[in-house]
Amino acid sequence: MPLLETAPGIQVHYTVDDFTDPWTAAPTVLFLHGLAESGEAFRAFVPYLARRARVVRLDLRGYGRSPALPADHPWRFDDLVADVAALIHHLGVPQVHLAGGKIGGTIALATAARHPDRVDRLAVLGGPASLTGMASRTPGWRSQIVEEGVRPWVRGSNAGRMGTRMTPEQLGWWEDLMAGTAASTLNGFLRMVPGVDVTAEVDRIRAPTLVVTTTGSGLGSADEVRAWQERIPGSRLVVLENDSYHVAASDPDETAVLVRDFFLGE
Repeated sequence: MPLLETAPGIQVHYTVDDFTDPWTAAPTVLFLHGLAESGEAFRAFVPYLARRARVVRLDLRGYGRSPALPADHPWRFDDLVADVAALIHHLGVPQVHLAGGKIGGTIALATAARHPDRVDRLAVLGGPASLTGMASRTPGWRSQIVEEGVRPWVRGSNAGRMGTRMTPEQLGWWEDLMAGTAASTLNGFLRMVPGVDVTAEVDRIRAPTLVVTTTGSGLGSADEVRAWQERIPGSRLVVLENDSYHVAASDPDETAVLVRDFFLGE
């Protein structure tokens, strides 16, 4: 099981899917997931990419198969970005194509801005540049997680996250995935979330960038996304018709094709 120590006492798990021809020089695509998830959030993307690229899916510190963290862990957004940079270095490649969903997209934006030599192309899938608007939601979420557990919080908040088009079977799979997150990890992580804002950094991004959002995203309107997206030189915005803000989950096939074509060519 691949584990990488990125800081004292911190290990992160990552999964590699590689079905490329051994005699070819294939690019590396690195995926960063969102709140209460793991690299499994991008399992639907693997078949679209892994024949032509080495696909790496990170479990952020505290999530998935990365060891859970206590509620008093001193979460810092900068540490999450540093974990990504450490993994890219560990993979032994000069650059990666970097994609992130939700706050994973925010981490990807910051990584591309702070480590421009490490990111070849960038895809932000439902990820906001600022999460300060979450300040009104996170205290109630934290209280519910402490009092009732992770699963009731997931079930109660998934309507806004996933939208109204998912089948009960889809929602059940995502509920199981997210409910596997340790309550201690979520409690600490959610304290950090409202302080995350990388809006001032997007001007420094030099990688060709694809931004995907939806018409009814609860993390910001298409116009709000466009306001920061247009500050990234040469970037492209795609707005899908849906009422979710987790576009990689609600529209996995359409989004995976967009990412594949943008990273690897049609």
